[in-house]
Amino acid sequence: MSAVSTESDSSQSAAAPAGDPARSGSPSPIRRMSLWPPPRSARHAHRRRKVALLTAVATVLVLVIVTGVVLLLPGSPPGESTGVPAAYAGSWSGEMSQEDEQGRHIVDWNAQLQLEAGAQRGTANWSSLDCRGSLKLTERGDDHLTLNYSETYDPAQHCIDTVTLTLRPGAAGDTLRAEWVATSHSGTLMTSTGTLR
Repeated sequence: MSAVSTESDSSQSAAAPAGDPARSGSPSPIRRMSLWPPPRSARHAHRRRKVALLTAVATVLVLVIVTGVVLLLPGSPPGESTGVPAAYAGSWSGEMSQEDEQGRHIVDWNAQLQLEAGAQRGTANWSSLDCRGSLKLTERGDDHLTLNYSETYDPAQHCIDTVTLTLRPGAAGDTLRAEWVATSHSGTLMTSTGTLR
């Protein structure tokens, strides 16, 4: 019985071609091919996550450093960067001396100014002339302020309606040098100067 079984197995093996994958039992090369790309490497995905995390941390650190530097830098209070600086803010008064274009003395008069830090406007009172008006900041320099004066009260018509007023730090502390320039009703250029405290 064992001899017959051996001969049968041998004949079946001989009947199948040596290179036939269907008969040999090995998987087909075509069946092993995939139409989809291979999955991304877990190692590369980990690297990308690490780079993204480091970038986010670096961005946060830069923002924190920049914010800290800005806060530590000396600066002006909100609004003061375009308005009246604190050094010019307050109530100021003093005597002004007026001259014409030829330098001839015309009159002395008292001036009072009210300026608020960070504001664009203020008030002026030429008390000895009984005139009042509003001030509008038009120029802010490192060493001066320029304001336009517009008259709002002058019952006796003593004063000029529009004036350019320039303020600079005074020689003494807590003082301002004031220069008032205007053209009179007759067309004469007038200049008044004085120290305000």
